[in-house]
Amino acid sequence: SVLSRYENQITILSDYLEEFPETDEPVWILGRQHHLHTDKSKLLLDISARLWFTYRRKFSPIGGTGPSSDAGWGCMLRCGQMMLAQALICRHLGRDWQWEKHKKQPEEYHRILRCFLDRKDCCYSIHQMAQMGVGEGKSIGEWFGPNTVAQVLKKLALFDEWNSLAVYVSMDNTVVIEDIKKMCWSPPQSSSTAHSSAHLHRSALGRNKNAAGFCTGWRPLLLIIPLRLGINHINPVYIDAFKECFKMPQSLGALGGKPNNAYYFIGFLGNELIYLDPHTTQSFVDSEENGTVDDQSFHCQQAPHRMKIMNLDPSVALGFFCKEECDFDNWCSLVQKEILKQQSLRMFELVQKHPPHWPPFIPPAKPE
Repeated sequence: SVLSRYENQITILSDYLEEFPETDEPVWILGRQHHLHTDKSKLLLDISARLWFTYRRKFSPIGGTGPSSDAGWGCMLRCGQMMLAQALICRHLGRDWQWEKHKKQPEEYHRILRCFLDRKDCCYSIHQMAQMGVGEGKSIGEWFGPNTVAQVLKKLALFDEWNSLAVYVSMDNTVVIEDIKKMCWSPPQSSSTAHSSAHLHRSALGRNKNAAGFCTGWRPLLLIIPLRLGINHINPVYIDAFKECFKMPQSLGALGGKPNNAYYFIGFLGNELIYLDPHTTQSFVDSEENGTVDDQSFHCQQAPHRMKIMNLDPSVALGFFCKEECDFDNWCSLVQKEILKQQSLRMFELVQKHPPHWPPFIPPAKPE
């Protein structure tokens, strides 16, 4: 097993340079622009730094008697894990953090990895996601779509006190600014104290700065926008706006793929999307006694995959991360400028006020 582990890892960066065509067009990866002629190595480091979650085998059975591998059904759950992991890396290590093999990493990095290990006591494990999916009408071992994964992550985040994320999943292709600000300025609550007026004190909260200089009031936002960009195939009218989302500094990419084949899209080159593919089955990895994780198998050191945008299934979910309120305000400005003003047929709507015909917005709360 030691030999096979190292055989898997003997992939030298130069081996997959040919995978990218010779072109002057920029490559966009999660809000960062790269030029193949001048900084190909930076591009490849940027891609390999993303946490890569794949099918695993030999973990403890889900629910005690369920499957001990997610091969064949867990690909969208793994893609959801990858999008969330990228949000946590931006939260704790910053978007420009780089991963290097055998280099000592900060404790936060190992703590992030431990959130996703295939154990029932890890907050974003395949076990937790599959079991939370039951409440969304998915039996364990059933394939998820992008919206179901988003709903599961929203629920699991309520139990994650360390990261204290506010997860907003848009409804009816509409992002409501008022609701997001209400949620991000509310302290995490249990259902008994939900709907408190804490968000009204945002001006006071916003002045409380912690030692790092950040406002203590705003909870970091994971924004997920499930979309249907066509009926059976993606409508070409959406392509430019879809690509524009990968250019935003808040980008966490997109969940999607082809029917029953989920991929985590992290960028594009021309009219091709670049993605991480979870369809590799690896053995379960646990943390060491000192809390570190052997992370070799959690970073894709092979050629990044590409596919033509027109081959994308129209059911997708966009992800964005806003650590501070100013990041969210900036995102709103970019959406107005780059997505809404250009489009005759809009990919999604961004509105200031909660629509009056919708039920009242109550920030999600942890069940008692």
